Amino acid sequence: MDEFRARFLALALQAQALRFGEFTLKSGRVSPYFFNAGRFDSGLALATLGDCYADAIDAAAARAGLDFDLLFGPAYKGIPLATAVACSYARRGRDLPLAFNRKEAKAHGEGGTLIGAPLDGRRVLIVDDVITAGTAVREALALITQAGGTPVAIAIALDREEVVDADAAVRESAAQAVAREYGLAVVAVAGLSDLLAFAGQNAELVAQREQLLAYRSRYGCQAA
Repeated sequence: MDEFRARFLALALQAQALRFGEFTLKSGRVSPYFFNAGRFDSGLALATLGDCYADAIDAAAARAGLDFDLLFGPAYKGIPLATAVACSYARRGRDLPLAFNRKEAKAHGEGGTLIGAPLDGRRVLIVDDVITAGTAVREALALITQAGGTPVAIAIALDREEVVDADAAVRESAAQAVAREYGLAVVAVAGLSDLLAFAGQNAELVAQREQLLAYRSRYGCQAA
């Protein structure tokens, strides 16, 4: 496992953004783990998280030549995440423009739904926490293209690597569906496979591995 993935998972556990137990998801599935990026709620946690994102993005760029020149954070959780990533890149000497959206348009002040740097002519990397049904991503893509930007990739914290429809002929995750439908790279700081590897190396988490494996066996997607 890449060092930044292990660092991210350790941070998620410390911040209680990653918890184990029995959780009923919106899909109705009962999951042995739950991820909530809202628990990265301190300056240090966000700074460390931003570095993990930037490391994952740089690793993907080195492998696939990912080229972007603006960061976009979808409301709401994507806003602090994209900001943390922008700050991480600034510390590395790359000052990237940043934009985000609000849920409701304003008629006064700067108006509209978009805030921050202009998107026109930019190659945009979207930063968010997870992709579930893909609805939030589709909304962000529409906003970006309407503003003249070109979406090139999506960076997320955790890819659950599970199917949208367990009865479908093709076992495809929400991240895979978005990547296929829009031709975008999806970069995850870590996925369920990384969590399984991490649990196998962590004495405190070994007991969780059996439940994680059973969940992946039932809902896991086909490898990309």
